[in-house]
Amino acid sequence: MEVVQNDTTTETKTAINSWRYRHHFTYKADQGKNIIVQCNLCLPKVNLLSTSKTSTSNLKKHLDRTHLGCDARPDAKRARRDESSHCQLKKIKAEILSKCLTQTRIDDLIFDFVVEDCQSFYLLEQPGFKKLIAGLSDGLKVTDRVTLFTKVDLAFSKMREELMTKLNNIQYVCTTADIWTANSESFLGMTCHWIDPNTLERKSAALGFARLQGRITYETIAGRIHDIHLAYNIEGKVQTTFTDNGSPFISVFKEFALNNQEKDDIGHFENVSAVLDGEPEQEMLLFLPPVQRCASHTLEHIVTEDFWRAISQGPMCQLHYSAMSKLYSMWNKCHHMQVGMGCAEEIGRMALVVPNVIRWNVEYCAIQKIVSLSERELTELCARLEVSRLQPEEMAFLKEYVTVFHPLAFALELFQAEQKCYFGLVIPTVLSLKTKLNEHKDAANYFGDVINAIVVAIDLRFQELFSSTESKIATATTPQFRLWWMAASEREEMCAMLSSMASQVDLSVVTDGASTETLPTIQSEDDFFNYGPVKPPQQVQPRTVTEEIKKFVEGTGKTLECLQDFPRVKQLFLKYNTMLPSTAPVQRLFSQKGNLVNCQRSVLTDGYFERIQLLKYNSQLYTAVTK
Repeated sequence: MEVVQNDTTTETKTAINSWRYRHHFTYKADQGKNIIVQCNLCLPKVNLLSTSKTSTSNLKKHLDRTHLGCDARPDAKRARRDESSHCQLKKIKAEILSKCLTQTRIDDLIFDFVVEDCQSFYLLEQPGFKKLIAGLSDGLKVTDRVTLFTKVDLAFSKMREELMTKLNNIQYVCTTADIWTANSESFLGMTCHWIDPNTLERKSAALGFARLQGRITYETIAGRIHDIHLAYNIEGKVQTTFTDNGSPFISVFKEFALNNQEKDDIGHFENVSAVLDGEPEQEMLLFLPPVQRCASHTLEHIVTEDFWRAISQGPMCQLHYSAMSKLYSMWNKCHHMQVGMGCAEEIGRMALVVPNVIRWNVEYCAIQKIVSLSERELTELCARLEVSRLQPEEMAFLKEYVTVFHPLAFALELFQAEQKCYFGLVIPTVLSLKTKLNEHKDAANYFGDVINAIVVAIDLRFQELFSSTESKIATATTPQFRLWWMAASEREEMCAMLSSMASQVDLSVVTDGASTETLPTIQSEDDFFNYGPVKPPQQVQPRTVTEEIKKFVEGTGKTLECLQDFPRVKQLFLKYNTMLPSTAPVQRLFSQKGNLVNCQRSVLTDGYFERIQLLKYNSQLYTAVTK
C-alpha cells in the first residue's frame, strides 16, 4: 500500500492533536476515517499504526502493551511500578536479612537484651519469645539457655581478664563502696577508678555486685571488700575507698584500717552462725585502705539537716512550709496524673520538672522550673491541677531560694561529675561556695541568717578535709588551681612540702610499657641532612626538684596537658587525684530503674546476677573482645 502524506491542515483535524501522548507518534498519512502514524518509541524499527481520527484507543493499547515505561496510562503504570518496587524491596530485604541477621548475630542481640535489661534466662524458652524472634529473623532460632549460660561465662571471663590487664599497668587506683537493700535483699557494690598516665583521662570499671546474706557484720563487709581487692590484685594500689557518711562503713574502715594503731571503742564482732555451727575459729587478717567521706553526701547533709535546722528556728519557717507544701501538692498531682489529658499536654508544653527521687539537687531543679514560669502559665497550671495558687510573697521567697542556693546546686553537680572531677577540686569548690553564699547575704531578704548557718556548717563538716595533707597536695598539683587558692603566707610552706614529696618520686617507673627513650626530632634542614661536620648534641640540663616545683607553681596553664612538662608533679597528681570526691559512680551501679529485685531477677542465681550487672556496667571492656 502506498501511503501519501497530506498537508498539515488535514492533520490538525484528528483527535491525536489534543492527546497528551501525541509526542510519541508522528503523523504519516490519511486513510479514510483513520490516520496512519509512526511510533517514535519503536525506532529505529519503522512501525506504522492505524487509528481512528476521533479516537486514540488503539495507540493507548500499543503503548500499554509494548512500552510500559512511557507513562501512557498513569494508573496502570503506577500500579505496575509499585508492584515492581515492592518485589525489589522484598528481594533487598531478603538479601539484608541473609547477610546481617545470621544465627550468630541473633545470638549476640539476645545476649545484649538479657544483659542490658537483666532478663531471666527462662525467657528464651517462652513460646511467644521464640515466635517473635522467628518472625523478625525470617525463621532463625532462639539460642537455648545452656548456650546463653556459656556465652555469659565467656564474656565475663574475657571482661575480667581485660580489666585485670589494664589494672596491672596502673600504679594508683581508688574504689567506691556502698550497700543497697530492698525487699530484704542486700547487695554490696564496688567500683574502681584510675587516671590513664598517658592521656590523663579518668577511667572507671565495676568490680563487684555481691549479695550479702545472713547477719551483716563489720567483718562481713570488710571481708567482702578485701576479697574484691585481692581478686583484681589491687590491694596494694588502692589509695583510698570512698563511701557515704553512714556510720557502718566508717566504723568498718576504722576497725580494719591498715594504719590503725589504736583500737576504737567499736569492739570485735564474731560470726554467731559459725560459732553455733561449731566451726573452728579462724583469725581474720583483714586490712583495708584509708576511707574518705563522700563530699557530695556531706553537702547534701548541709542542705537538708543544717538548712532545715536554720530555717525552722527563724521567722521564715511558716513561709517556707506553706510554699513547699503547695509545690509538693503540685508534684504529687503530676505524679498520679488524675487530671485530664489537657493537663498532661500543658505539663509537657511547659517542660515541668517533677522530682521522682529523694535528692536535693533534683528538688532544686524542680523549684527552679516552677519559678521560671510566667504568672499566666503558673495560674493556668494550678487551676488545671486543682491546687492552691502560690501567693506573691511565696513566689518571692522561692525566687530568692533559687538565686541564693544556685552555687550549692552547682557544687553538687561538680562533685557528681565522674569524668572531669578530681580530688583536688573539693577544696577550691568549697571555698568558692562560701564566697558565693556570702555575696548573696547582704541582698537577701529571707535567707540572711540561713546563709550564716550554712557557712558555719560548711566549715564544721569540711574541717577534716582542710586539715588533710592529701587534699592539699591534690589541689596544689591540679593545674587549674595550683597555689592560687591559698593565702600568700602559706604558699612557701606548701612549696616546701611539694618539693619534699616530689623528691621521693621515682621517675624510672614506666607505666603501660611506655619507653622513656625518644628519638631526635627534625627541627630544621640541618637536622635532616647529615653531611659535613656533625654538630655536637645539645645537652639538656635536668631541672632540680626545687626548680620544677617553682616553675610549675609560677605557671598559668590550666589544662592537664601542661603536666607533661613536669614529670614529678605529674606523678603526684596521679597519686593524689586518682581519688574521687563522691560515691556517685557506685550509686549509678544501683540505678537500674527498679529492675534489681523483681520476678525476673528471682530466678537468677546470685552469681549470674552479679555477672550480668558487671557485664552491663563494663560493656566497653568486653564488646571489642566478643563482637
